Amino acid sequence: MGNLVLGIDDAGRGPVLGSMFLCGVLMAKDKEDSFRRLGVKDSKLLSQEQRVELEKEIKSRIDDFCIIRVSPDEIDSAVNTINLNTLEAKHMAEIINKINIQKRHKEKIKVIVDCPSTNITAWQNKLISFIDYTDNLDISCEHKADFNHPVVSAASILAKCEREEEVEKIKKKYKEYGNTGSGYPSDPATKEFLQKHGKKLKDSGIFRKTWATWKTMFPEETEKQQATLGDFK
Repeated sequence: MGNLVLGIDDAGRGPVLGSMFLCGVLMAKDKEDSFRRLGVKDSKLLSQEQRVELEKEIKSRIDDFCIIRVSPDEIDSAVNTINLNTLEAKHMAEIINKINIQKRHKEKIKVIVDCPSTNITAWQNKLISFIDYTDNLDISCEHKADFNHPVVSAASILAKCEREEEVEKIKKKYKEYGNTGSGYPSDPATKEFLQKHGKKLKDSGIFRKTWATWKTMFPEETEKQQATLGDFK
């Protein structure tokens, strides 16, 4: 269906520190083989140095791209009201809507999304419900799409580069407090940073306070947060 493919993926879904980034990459389908030869693959299989080099090549060869930053505060709000899967569906639809603008409605576009939900069918239906115009789209949501499709791999690389840039900015901004680590709960440096400075920096906007890691370390802060949320029910 058509010569254009749009791949969508996220980076930073799991960390307790920093934002999540979603990216969509639009390109001609016949470029996929050249992307494979270039070494474009799932961003998790590449070093940051490799990702940065590929980022330049990707941006120079694609038709369009769109990146959306989802802050820790927005993630926390979604977890407390809707859920993270729905939040991703809304923002991934936003990417599709921004790229599939009026001038492209006559072009057939194959959309491939790396699905964040275990229930692919239900999540795909939710995604479609947020898309403005679908007549020219062939939408496929899959697990491991970033591994199987170069266009989704390209999206994963751009999203990961944005995520890593933000982590570096956080490290520089809070360097007086020590090493923030990667931001993932499994990272000992991140856990130590959170343990030592989380309470002091609780209003900085860099932590996801609905994550189990935060709740376990700061149960009293979680109780305060839940009490405040209760005021609005």
